[in-house]
Amino acid sequence: MFRFRPLKVDEIKKMEVAGQIVAETLKLIEKNIRVGVETLELDSLAEDFIRSKNAKPAFKNYNGFPYTLCISIDEEIVHGFPSKRKLEEGQIVSIDCGAEIDGYFGDSAVTFSVGKISEEKQRLLKITEESLFAGIEKAVNRGKVYDISSAIQKHCENAGYSLTRELTGHGIGRKLHMSPSIPNFVPPLLRRTELPNAKLLNGMGLAIEPMVHLGMKECYTAKDNWTVITMDKTPAAHFEHTVIVNDNKPLILTLRD
Repeated sequence: MFRFRPLKVDEIKKMEVAGQIVAETLKLIEKNIRVGVETLELDSLAEDFIRSKNAKPAFKNYNGFPYTLCISIDEEIVHGFPSKRKLEEGQIVSIDCGAEIDGYFGDSAVTFSVGKISEEKQRLLKITEESLFAGIEKAVNRGKVYDISSAIQKHCENAGYSLTRELTGHGIGRKLHMSPSIPNFVPPLLRRTELPNAKLLNGMGLAIEPMVHLGMKECYTAKDNWTVITMDKTPAAHFEHTVIVNDNKPLILTLRD
């Protein structure tokens, strides 16, 4: 049973600080996305910046994940490892970042282009980001989780894309991952116990994060036991914001200027 305690004003303010650190980190990474940069260099930049703000990288050592950022390239959907791999012209790279400060969390993701990318990839990024904001619009008091799910699913599937079924968005606040789960699709009946249609209430922190595939919905996990990859090796995009349910105007805590 999902038990909900609304976040207090002071708690939301702490989450806002964490969210802005994440947003600033992603802006810094965007400035350093270029052909030839090693993804491990981007990870080091992010860790140094987060720590300079007296915050902690939320992902590092979380369930054994060894890095500050999840860096996923082209057909890698999420949870990719930074490495000495160098970015190449025409790739898309998804950067997922989290930070903790004073015991509260922010979490956000963006898919960036590396140099000039194809029109096909440009459209994938556009539709995925649009679907994120379509979902956020439904994060309103006394709405339901599936309202968010349906908005994201319709926007992406109407454009001809697929959505990851194995991973979802999540609650966030005093922990990085909390209930409720926020699937990017309306679950079939057999999964509704696992992914319930929880009521959305003021003061609820949510990390909404569509993961969208250009091709098939099927995916698999690489031998590192983290990186999730599209089965047909088509590109995928990932956008995420941390939001607070607040009447009919969700507060987005991870907006980038």
